[in-house]
Amino acid sequence: MTEQEQILKLREELHRHNYNYYVLNMPTIGDRDFDMMMHELQDLEKRHPEMADPNSPTQRVGSDLNNEFATVLHKRPMLSLANTYNRQEVSDFYQRVSDGLQGAPFQICCELKFDGLSISLHYEKGKLVRAVTRGDGTQGDDVTQNVRTIRTIPLQLPEGGGYPEEFEIRGEVLMPWTSFERLNEQRAQREEQLFANPRNAASGTLKSKNSSTVAERGLDAYLYYLLGENIPGDGHYQNMEAARKWGFQVSDAMKLADSLQDIYDYIEYWDTERKNLPVATDGIVLKVNSLAQQRSLGMTAKSPRWAIAYKFQAEQAETVLRQVVFQVGRTGAITPVANMDPVQLSGTQVRRATLHNADVMAQLDLHVGDHILVEKGGEIIPKVVGKACPTEPGSLKINFPTLCPACGSKLIRYEGEAAHYCPNETGCPPLILGKIEHFISRKAMNIMSLGPEIAESYFRQGLIHDAADLYTLRADQLLNADGSNKVSVNNILSSIEESKKVPFERVLFAIGIRFVGEIAAKSLARYFGSMERLSSATCEELTQVNGIGDVIAGSVVGFFADERNRSFVRKLSDYGLQMQISQEQQEAKSDRLKEKSVVISGVFARHSRDEYKAMIEKHGGKNVGSISSKTSFILAGENMGPSKLEKAQKLGIQIMNEEDFLQLVGEN
Repeated sequence: MTEQEQILKLREELHRHNYNYYVLNMPTIGDRDFDMMMHELQDLEKRHPEMADPNSPTQRVGSDLNNEFATVLHKRPMLSLANTYNRQEVSDFYQRVSDGLQGAPFQICCELKFDGLSISLHYEKGKLVRAVTRGDGTQGDDVTQNVRTIRTIPLQLPEGGGYPEEFEIRGEVLMPWTSFERLNEQRAQREEQLFANPRNAASGTLKSKNSSTVAERGLDAYLYYLLGENIPGDGHYQNMEAARKWGFQVSDAMKLADSLQDIYDYIEYWDTERKNLPVATDGIVLKVNSLAQQRSLGMTAKSPRWAIAYKFQAEQAETVLRQVVFQVGRTGAITPVANMDPVQLSGTQVRRATLHNADVMAQLDLHVGDHILVEKGGEIIPKVVGKACPTEPGSLKINFPTLCPACGSKLIRYEGEAAHYCPNETGCPPLILGKIEHFISRKAMNIMSLGPEIAESYFRQGLIHDAADLYTLRADQLLNADGSNKVSVNNILSSIEESKKVPFERVLFAIGIRFVGEIAAKSLARYFGSMERLSSATCEELTQVNGIGDVIAGSVVGFFADERNRSFVRKLSDYGLQMQISQEQQEAKSDRLKEKSVVISGVFARHSRDEYKAMIEKHGGKNVGSISSKTSFILAGENMGPSKLEKAQKLGIQIMNEEDFLQLVGEN
């Protein structure tokens, strides 16, 4: 057998062992034998780079190379489901289906509703070729490289499996409770912000820039819908059973119901049994089983008529409150968290629960040793909802702090806000990290090769103390001893250097003046023209700018009154960032869109959405996010959202394509 043939043989065997171990839970070889086979395959692939295959089992470990996610149009829209919350609404759905099918017999497939991130997997000739997130239902992010690290998702289906030449299978990427708890324990040890729930953790992980991070975090996936031209048959349940045989992880909880009572029995069983599942669920999905009947029933603008989600009522449990700790978020918001005796909720032991803010704490009137009721709202975030019995006399009352737990600064509360904040933006570590994360974000300096996790690592190592220090980083500081991260380091440094070209209005947004968002930054930049003029402006001058009120004006004046902030801005200027608006930006090209409010929707061929937004503003128009009677027209690309189209037609609002728009503003 040649080494090339041995590579193919090892890949086939390892794919099979992965399936046995991760999907069937029935390994047929020991870990040591598996590792030896994997090492042998890795060595052979190194000797034969011409045999490279992104679907090889060796690629499950991921890479530390940076991923930039491309946006991909869905071949078939990924619609959301309408929700029901009680038996009567389930009965109403069942009756609507019966009426829609004119009394013809039908079956309902009952499935668990997993609480994760929806994914669409595309296979050709048995190989995974693309994985796309749901996104807005019309288009999503291509996360194929990261999905390849999830061991329950087959990269290569066994030959002769009877699957179609090409098909799409949809499901949910999620993080099991064990992986979630392990990840949060690691983050707590590093004093990093904890993930609120497994769904957020799964979503954040799948969007990680490094696939090696995804591989480490133990994501899982359940598949629940098969689509394509030549799928096995008309029955959804039967199709998923076929997919199970091809190697996909399909939930054993899937069941056919022949009557409304069968559905009620299924709901009643899983309302209790779900607490013992290894993953988070927040309800049950009911689907008409026949695909022909699904097509007959059709869709509304937002959801299919042949399926519905039944949401479980939040589960409560009683436990004892031991203490309350106060966490400092990256915006400076102080969040009280209850530490309590462990209690079982939705398949996991809960020891911590949010108390939201000072007002909620005051309403609950909490004391050490109180017997409290804890609930997982929507099976997600544990929260304290009340007391199970009155407080014992003499118990120690728990009060909200007046000083920041991280740096000792006096907390403040802004008018109209529920949270208390630490104001020490230049000296409180969680706030500094938050400002750095904001600074590198896409709509600010767009240093996306860096990413929040790497930036935090640099901060922890003392390589940077604020965002300005990013421009002092050198390759010799960042390279591993063996130089294995050379490509990613070069990408990071190039991205930092490229950010010096970012226009002034985004630099102003990036420096993180409280309350100065993207729109306010543009208005201020265009009115004052330079950081120098803005930094010396008075509140009276600032409020002359359209959209700038007393709160924003006071925040701007306060920011520049602090010498630490002025020093930070001077450093950025010295490093070459844009500190004044360009002449071209300062002078709007025309007033062709003066007093026009424009909504952008869809996917465009000639320019990006951000470029079109910039054009609208250059020609005196205003970008708005939602359609109303005040909307002047909609700039529409391909796959305009159906709900927006329906609303525009209802209000009689003009829909303009990009060619006509470019002619209107003279940029065709």
